[in-house]
Amino acid sequence: MCSYVWFFVSIVQITVNPPYNTGHDFIYPDSFIMDNEDYNEGIGYFDEDGNVNFKRENSATTGRYHSDWCSMIYSRLMLARNLLTEDGVIFISINDYEIENLRNVCNEVFGRTNLIANLCWRTDGNFDNQARIKVCHEYILVYAKNENKVLHPPVIDPNISDSSKLKKDIIRNTIVKNGPKNPISDVIIPEGFPCDFENGVIDVSSINFPQYSTNIICENYKLKNSVIATSGWAAKSQLLEFISNGFNYVIDTKGQQSTFTISKTGAIECIKKRSDFQSHVISVLTNLGGTQKATAELDELGSFGKFFDYPKPVILLKYLVSMFVSKNDVVLDFFSGSATTAHAVMQLNAEDGGKRKYIMVQVPEKTSEDSEAYKAGYKNICEIGKERLRRAGAKIKAELSEKGLLIRDLQTKNSSAHWTDTDEYKNGNRMIADDLDIGFRVLKLDETNMKDIYYTPAETTQTTIAGVISNIKNDRNDLDLLFGCLLDWGLPLSMPYSSEQIEGVTVHTYNDGDLIACFDKNISESVIKTIAKRQPLRVVFRDDSFADSPSKINVSEIFKMLSPDTRVKVI
Repeated sequence: MCSYVWFFVSIVQITVNPPYNTGHDFIYPDSFIMDNEDYNEGIGYFDEDGNVNFKRENSATTGRYHSDWCSMIYSRLMLARNLLTEDGVIFISINDYEIENLRNVCNEVFGRTNLIANLCWRTDGNFDNQARIKVCHEYILVYAKNENKVLHPPVIDPNISDSSKLKKDIIRNTIVKNGPKNPISDVIIPEGFPCDFENGVIDVSSINFPQYSTNIICENYKLKNSVIATSGWAAKSQLLEFISNGFNYVIDTKGQQSTFTISKTGAIECIKKRSDFQSHVISVLTNLGGTQKATAELDELGSFGKFFDYPKPVILLKYLVSMFVSKNDVVLDFFSGSATTAHAVMQLNAEDGGKRKYIMVQVPEKTSEDSEAYKAGYKNICEIGKERLRRAGAKIKAELSEKGLLIRDLQTKNSSAHWTDTDEYKNGNRMIADDLDIGFRVLKLDETNMKDIYYTPAETTQTTIAGVISNIKNDRNDLDLLFGCLLDWGLPLSMPYSSEQIEGVTVHTYNDGDLIACFDKNISESVIKTIAKRQPLRVVFRDDSFADSPSKINVSEIFKMLSPDTRVKVI
């Protein structure tokens, strides 16, 4: 079974903030085969049990300073690539120390041609004033699984001013463009061509370009006489298409509606109506926070800031997620840490009414007993992340329903500065707040629910036979078995389920009948018939739920009669 079997989703975006290679403790217990025993013993590469010692100091003077880190990240990137959809992307945050090695690893895993960008994030806040050069940036590598499948990100750099052309509904530009790539040619401008003024005559002798064959006469916003215009053209093919289309708009390469007109100065202008889709991402990310801002955000939720040295700000992750993730997509972060990515996804859903989902993966790294986190009752990093998400979700929902958080989808209905005071705005926010999903489900990776049977005939005794009457491990409960069945059937682990008592036994219903399970012993025939009458897609029982083989056979017959399309399974 693959190590990533529990990810039964197509991941559109993976955000990776791996541990930077600081040379200190290595908590990821991957195993590598080594050859030079003397060298390994000299640097303490193995512990006394012969296992790789990841708690050793991985200083820059050791021969495997870069190798350890590269080996750790390589296997995880291979897994990440397998999880991505064909149009999926991965963001990887890194500093100067391993940027070259990371690019080489990514080029091997994803292919050099699938590099989308190497973003430079200008971190806000204080710097090391003792350094020769004050370092105030980190890198974020962006790779695609298939670069040809990735569309332009539908976002505009947040630093673009409101007065920019990018934020105007209409764009006007002259199409006169003379140069080697735009040789001079003639275009016949026919009668009826749109003009930008109602009536008048333009003396063309005062116009350099375009050069016209005769004066321009306009009546009722239309050209009265046909003229020949001579110039170099920036959009000649679109102009000719516009003319042949009866002066109705044409669609340019960006999907924008384009029309043409003659201005009062005699220039021929192209008027483009911007589509709702706009893309303008700059490779240098500025004003998107830094460690200090991220620490302050954590402190707002309950003094979490002192638990992490270098957290990422929500505003940065929110911007990255918005680049390639649609409203119903899934985001994965397998170095979850303080769970900033999940916080950013919830915040983005609150702002645009999206239904994005997240998967956070984190090794349950224990907190040091002398750390602030341990003193606050958090024994591992996962516990901090879970509590952060509970508090962040509650805060977002409260702001949305009570304080009038700006909602982009609602805001487009009315641009009035006072619209946020109206009942329509407030009620709209409350509806989105009520519908906002801030819940999450915590799952822990474990071994199979089934007992391992490795006895040879010579080793088999009455005692060992008695121990395997039940094939399920003794410490497993109903939910362990239920989620194990979801994995076996390839069903999402995020769907709702409920439990109920029927004649003294517990029946679990997953996603309104996609699967019904009962793992109690001695299930009566009437309970089985009740389940069958609900006609689930799948049903599962445990082997010792039935007294004998005839009872088990009877289950199949009941379902054949009452729900013939149900898939029946016994574990």
